[in-house]
Amino acid sequence: MALLSIANATYSIGDRQLFDGVNLTLAHGEHVGLVGQNGCGKSTLMRMIAAVSEGKASPRPDDGQIQLARGATAGYLEQEHRFAPGHTLRQEAGAAFAELARDHEELEKVAAAMGEADGEALDKLLKKYEAIETRIQASGGYAVDHKIDATLHGLGLGDELFGVACEDLSGGQKARLGLTKLLLAEPDVLLLDEPTNHLDIPGRQWLEEFLAGYAGAVIVISHDRWLLDRMAQKIFELERGRMIEYPGNYAKFRELKAARIEDQRRSFDKQQQKIKQEQSFIDRYRAGQRSKQAQGREKRLERYKRDELLDAPVSLDTMNLHLHPATRSGDQVAVLDGLTVEHPGKPLFGGLSFTLRRGDRLGVIGPNGAGKSTLVRCMLGEQAATAGTAKIGASVDLGWFRQSTDHLDNTRTVVQFLQPVVPGESEQAARDLAGAFLFSGDAQEKPLGALSGGERVRAVMAALMCRGHNLLVLDEPTNHLDIPSAERLEEALVRYNEAETKYSTAAGSTGGNRKGGEGTLILITHDRALLDTLVDQLIVLDGHGNAKHFLGNYSDYLREQAQASKATAPAGEKPAKKAPASKKPEAAKPKPAQDTGGRSGKNKKNSHRNKSLSNLDQAELEKRIETLEGEIAGLDAQLADPETYRQSDLFSELQDKRESLARKLAPLEAEWSARA
Repeated sequence: MALLSIANATYSIGDRQLFDGVNLTLAHGEHVGLVGQNGCGKSTLMRMIAAVSEGKASPRPDDGQIQLARGATAGYLEQEHRFAPGHTLRQEAGAAFAELARDHEELEKVAAAMGEADGEALDKLLKKYEAIETRIQASGGYAVDHKIDATLHGLGLGDELFGVACEDLSGGQKARLGLTKLLLAEPDVLLLDEPTNHLDIPGRQWLEEFLAGYAGAVIVISHDRWLLDRMAQKIFELERGRMIEYPGNYAKFRELKAARIEDQRRSFDKQQQKIKQEQSFIDRYRAGQRSKQAQGREKRLERYKRDELLDAPVSLDTMNLHLHPATRSGDQVAVLDGLTVEHPGKPLFGGLSFTLRRGDRLGVIGPNGAGKSTLVRCMLGEQAATAGTAKIGASVDLGWFRQSTDHLDNTRTVVQFLQPVVPGESEQAARDLAGAFLFSGDAQEKPLGALSGGERVRAVMAALMCRGHNLLVLDEPTNHLDIPSAERLEEALVRYNEAETKYSTAAGSTGGNRKGGEGTLILITHDRALLDTLVDQLIVLDGHGNAKHFLGNYSDYLREQAQASKATAPAGEKPAKKAPASKKPEAAKPKPAQDTGGRSGKNKKNSHRNKSLSNLDQAELEKRIETLEGEIAGLDAQLADPETYRQSDLFSELQDKRESLARKLAPLEAEWSARA
C-alpha cells in the first residue's frame, strides 16, 4: 500500500487554478524532488499534505483526495517558526523528545519510590520500572542527547549557541533550529521546502548524508540542483496544474523533459502544418468545381480542431542574460602577498599569497562566518588587511554583485534604476532591458523597495550586464533565483569567461575583435552546482584561520579531500564518510531532433518527390497518409503520457518507431503537396 497518495486534486485561488487533477503516489522509503515554476503551487501542495497529517481543515483541495496510510505522519517545516517562550536553543531542540523526557522523569520517580517499598508494592513498582525502561529504549534510550547535539552541529548550530534564548536567534539560526526539530521528529513523510536556504556547504553536505540514511519517505522542494541530483530517486514536476513524474535525479529529469518538450513541439508543429495545408486547400477551392470537396474538408477540419487540437509546448520565461567585457584587463588582475586578517580573538585567514590572472574563475568557499566576503573586500582594496598586501592589476573594471541589496535606493523604479547604465540613458532602452529580465508592464514602474528578493536580483543583474565589466565579483548570486534563472546565469557566465578570439602580438595585428569573453570571475557561493560548472580554482577557508588555494573545480576538491581522509585514517579504521556529492552525475544528452518531413518552398517540396509515388491515384495516396498519421498520432499520445517517462526503454522504443514512421510519411506528404 502507498504511504501517500494524491488523486485528482484540484485547487483554485480566485480565478487562478493551481491544481487541475494532480496525482501523486509515494512509497515507503522513497525520496523524491518536487519542481516547477515559481508560484505553481509546490508549497501549497506540501501544506495540504501536512494539514491531512495534522487533521487540520485547511488548506485542502477543492476536489480530489489526499490520503496518508493509516497511522502515518507527515512533518512540514513551517516558514514561521514558533518556539516555546523562554526556551534556549538546546531546550527547544530537545522538545522533539518531550515524551521521552517525561518518561525519564517518571522513571526517576519510580526508582525513588522503590527505595522505600517492599513486598507486593515493590514488585508492582519493579514491573512499572521495566515497562518504562522498555519504552525509553524503544524511543532512542539514553543516546538522544548525542543525537540532538549531532543534528544541531551538523546544521551549523555550535555549542556556543546552545544557551541562547530562541527569541535572540537570527532568522537563519531559527530556520536551522526548526529544521533540526523536524529531522529529529523523524516523521514517516518528511516534507522539506527549501531546506538548504540558510545552510553553508558543510551543512548541506551533512543534510545529504542524513537524507541518504533516512528510512522514511522524503519530498524536497529545492533550488539546490546538487542536492536534487544526489537525493532524488524521481522528480515530480507541477506544470499547468498537472503532475508529471520522471524517473531518476534532476540531471535525468532535464534530459527527459527536453526530449518530451521536443516531442510535443514536433507534434504541435506537425498538426499546425496539417491545419495550414487543409485551410489552404479549402480557401483555394471554396468556389468552383471542387467546392463540395472543400466544404466537406472544412467541416472535418472544424471537428478536428475542436476534438484534437494540441496545446503549444510549455516555454518558461527566463532572463535574456548576456555578459561581455567591454575592455581587456591586464594579465594580472589581482596579486596577493601574505594577506592576513585577524579579528580580536579570532584569526580569519593568514599568509595567503597567489595571483589572479585574466580569464581565471575563482571560487571562494567556507563555512558561514569564515571570512569569505572579508577576503574579497581586502583583495579588492575595500578593507584594510591586518598584514600583507593586495594589488589590483591594470585596466581592471570591477562589477560587484553583493549579497545584500541594502545599498540600493528603494524609492527608484526599475526603469529609473536601469536608465543611467544603458547607452545614451534612453528610457526606451531601459524598458527594453527591463523586459529582457522579465519586468513587463506595471512591474517596470515598481519601486525597488517593493520588489521580491528574486526581482531585486534580476534588476541588479540587468544593470551589471550593461556595464561591460571585465572583473565580476558575485556574492551568492543564485540565492533568490529559481532553477531556470540560475541555469541561465550559469550559461552566461561560461560565455563571459571564454576567450572567443585570442589576442595576437604578431606584426601588423590589431588584436582580437571580440564580442566578449575572457572576463575574470570571483564567485562566493554555497551553490555547488554553480561552483562545479564555473570555477577552475578555489580558495577554501576552514573557519579556524586557515586558507588554502586549490587548483580545480568543486568535484576535484571533494576527490582530493576523500583521498586525504583515506590516507590519514589509522590502519584498520574506515575513513570518515564524505557527503554523497563527490561524484557528479552525468546526464545523457538527448538525441538531436530529426527532420520529420517539414517542408517550405518549392525546391524543398519537389526534392522529396518520389517517381514511384506519382503513379498512385489520389485516393490511395490520401489513404496511406491517413494510416501513417493515425499511427503517429497513437505514438504521440503514448509519448505524451507521463507513464511513458517512467520506463526509459519504452520511451526510446516509441521514439524510434515514431521517427521511422515520420520518414515514411515525408515523401507521401511531399507528393500530396505537389499535387495540391
